[in-house]
Amino acid sequence: MTNQQQRQAVIIGAGPAGLTAAYELLQRSDITPVVLEASDQVGGLARTVNYKGNRIDLGGHRFFSKSDWVMDWWTAILPIEARHDGEQIVSYQGKSRQVEGDAQGPDPESQDNIMLVRNRRSRIYFRRQFFDYPIKLSVDTLMKMGLVNTILTGFSFIKAQLTPVRPEKSLEDFFVNRFGRHLYQTFFQSYTEKVWGVPCSVIDASWGAQRVKGLDVTKLIKHALSKLMVKKTEDVKQKDTEVSLIERFLYPKHGPGQLWEYVTDKVTQAGGSVTMHREVQKILTAGNNVEALVVKDTKTGQEETIKGDYFISSMPVRDLMQAMSPPPPANVMEIANGLIYRDFITVGLLIDKLKVAEGHPQSGQLIKDNWIYIQEPDVALGRLQLFNNWSPYLVSDPNKVWLGLEYFCTEGDELWTKSDKEMESFAIDELDKIGIIDKAGVLDYTVIHAKKAYPAYFGTYDRFDELRHYLDSFTNLFLIGRNGMHRYNNQDHSMLTALAAVENIVGGVTTKDNIWEVNTEAEYHEEKTASDSKVSAGKA
Repeated sequence: MTNQQQRQAVIIGAGPAGLTAAYELLQRSDITPVVLEASDQVGGLARTVNYKGNRIDLGGHRFFSKSDWVMDWWTAILPIEARHDGEQIVSYQGKSRQVEGDAQGPDPESQDNIMLVRNRRSRIYFRRQFFDYPIKLSVDTLMKMGLVNTILTGFSFIKAQLTPVRPEKSLEDFFVNRFGRHLYQTFFQSYTEKVWGVPCSVIDASWGAQRVKGLDVTKLIKHALSKLMVKKTEDVKQKDTEVSLIERFLYPKHGPGQLWEYVTDKVTQAGGSVTMHREVQKILTAGNNVEALVVKDTKTGQEETIKGDYFISSMPVRDLMQAMSPPPPANVMEIANGLIYRDFITVGLLIDKLKVAEGHPQSGQLIKDNWIYIQEPDVALGRLQLFNNWSPYLVSDPNKVWLGLEYFCTEGDELWTKSDKEMESFAIDELDKIGIIDKAGVLDYTVIHAKKAYPAYFGTYDRFDELRHYLDSFTNLFLIGRNGMHRYNNQDHSMLTALAAVENIVGGVTTKDNIWEVNTEAEYHEEKTASDSKVSAGKA
């Protein structure tokens, strides 16, 4: 243990969870955070990659949460841009206000460290046509589906309501119960199985409970009816709107990594440290305590031992367990070794123009989507990002179109092992094949690999509680974040797990239940969070 007057928390990972933990420790205690990051960049999966002035947001990160604490935290770090339209009610440092007349807040043209207010739009591309996502039961949707499919969808939904699958054991059960089998097979199955690489029937239903939450056909109908009476003003917090149906979100001017780079600066200025190229080799334990980490500098190969009073981990659970010394019991190692992850490849494409456009094929007009789910079964492409629409400042030349083609894979498989040149050709051919671009219009490309982007809800996941019980027995070890908890958390969920861990450390609480409760119930952030009533955004 370190000296009582110089207590130290060693934090593994400089993603949203790790950096939030470091920042909050500095706001709430005299504990010094020491953040160790294995890569060369902060932000984790929420980092922004800069390629020749064109920025890539890996996976697409909407800055939106039903947690007031998270929203206020973000806007305390990066204030919301000025608005001149006179129609927008925005949340600004915890207060909703009407923006009218003179601009309020910083001007995006003159200041970099700000949040933009963005309109959210995403669609499904299926049978070479666009469908709104979430599916809207509109005339346009019904015409594109055709009379037969519309009738089949209706009967299928009624059947699912009359004879639901109980209990819900798989993700397929979850989707069929809420949408009917026909709608599930039409709009959900292909994309979801691209993401995970296995049938939905073998994925645990808890994935749907976390990611889709309360959304179902009745919610879609209710939302469609409410849009008929849409107001001109709208609170960006959208407290009464299902998460999948939100209309607006905040977004850092230069991508999500901008916020986390700014937080890193604040952490170091306040006395914490954030060090790159530090890979955990061993986790040294004694009894029910973690005593130190053996860490390797991946640039020099040199190892060092770092002691601490508290250890906060956002590294993948499987890697954490394999690094523990002495080794854990055989039964929990069996679970850890059976945990599965899906990896991720983004191909950035700079092109002259799109082949598809809003009602004007071949016109090259930029469509308004943030991203498009590719439901076409004849291509491996899973999702398409249009970075121009996330922020115009992500693109170096506003006359060009900057795309992100997302592929889900497993480290070592055919996609993962393609060379960058092979992957680029493969991606361009697929996007040309389904009619979204003309391959002759591609100007430049880059390929980015991201390991362990998605913790899977199959493999030994059904025994994860045994593993959790073992890790929770270490009184000074706190697991946070997506990979740290092997849970498909969003950015805001990861931040809330970090907050809960910090509150436990500062309060001397050794139980970890409140950390694991984040994002377990559909209403966790729709009705309340344990900290919303008592936690401020801290000093930004």
